[in-house]
Amino acid sequence: MMVDQLQLNSLASHGFRLSAAQQEILDTADRFAAGELYPLQKRMDDEEWWPPQTMPALARMGFLGVTVPTELGGLDADFFTSGLITQGLARWNPAVALSYVAHENLCLNNIARNGSDAVRRRYLPKLCSGKAIGALGLTEPGAGSDALGSMATTARRDGDDYVLNGRKLFITNGPVADVLLVYAKTDKQKGPKGISAFVIEKGFPGFQIAQKLDKMGFRGSTTAELVFDDCRVPADNRVGEENAGVAVVMSGLDLERAIVAMINLGMAERAFALALDYAKARKQFGKLIGEFQLVQAKLADMYTTIETMRTYCYRTLAEANDLEIGSGGRGNIHMLTASCILYAAEGCTRVIGDAVQIFGGAGYMRESEINRLYRATKLLEIGAGTTEIRKLIIGGELMRD
Repeated sequence: MMVDQLQLNSLASHGFRLSAAQQEILDTADRFAAGELYPLQKRMDDEEWWPPQTMPALARMGFLGVTVPTELGGLDADFFTSGLITQGLARWNPAVALSYVAHENLCLNNIARNGSDAVRRRYLPKLCSGKAIGALGLTEPGAGSDALGSMATTARRDGDDYVLNGRKLFITNGPVADVLLVYAKTDKQKGPKGISAFVIEKGFPGFQIAQKLDKMGFRGSTTAELVFDDCRVPADNRVGEENAGVAVVMSGLDLERAIVAMINLGMAERAFALALDYAKARKQFGKLIGEFQLVQAKLADMYTTIETMRTYCYRTLAEANDLEIGSGGRGNIHMLTASCILYAAEGCTRVIGDAVQIFGGAGYMRESEINRLYRATKLLEIGAGTTEIRKLIIGGELMRD
């Protein structure tokens, strides 16, 4: 059953257990990913290959534009729904799940929340249909954790255009993106309060992909460095008011952390399933390795971690579900989303590390699925704010009056 056939508007989480409709969404995403995306894993990892059929297939399933009004090609559902889709995709193809989040949340949903009517009409239908792939352009070579304060990319108003100059680094979907939400300083004297957001198309003069980057994990989710050399952008493509981009960034980052936590959950669930199956099949010393208490202890720890991850992720999604436009970047939701992704990423790393240990030498082989999961985990402690930045956010909010 496709997602758009479900009654989504009445979805609610009951005691952090999914409703029947929510469970059907997750099961639909799970079945689709198992059948269509899982077989692509190995080639995507070996060749850093992005399968071009993926976004249109996600669109046919009703997985794109989840939060976008139906008149613009979306589903007119809620943020929780997109989180469940992410969880299902991550179980079977984490690279697709990561690219999905960059497209669906960081680009598409952010434009839907903050763009003008003209920008929304111009870009959302093709992003919802999968005809265009979206990306976010925030991180720079000299501005990672201090993405706002150290931002060097500039945008200068020139008549009916802005002229952008600078570079963006580690951009998920960068090599294949058609539409990018890019941040640049329109008033350097104001620091972070002088940042504006713009929608860039890959064909704009002065915009180019400098290089495709070679990663340790999530290799099928392609990543690039982008260059803007007197790139001319129509002033109508500005998202929000001039110098008001920080509100767009911060709201988006809180939602990003809540949704990326679901990638951790899906990956951990898959690693646990693989490890449990292996423990029930592999024999050593004349008996199944799952009969040894040390292996059972690892499985028990993995199970407990995943159950608590799931509860915390669902609670955080529910809290972020109705985040008002312009909100975020402060207060309880800022602290909660940072805490959730902190816990989920560290939990995912522990679970997958234990799974590799259960597999032993077989888990150390690069071609194995558990190895692909292991190589991907570290990014989840770095992207969307490092572990250290997440702790600073939590501590800073706790110390506020």
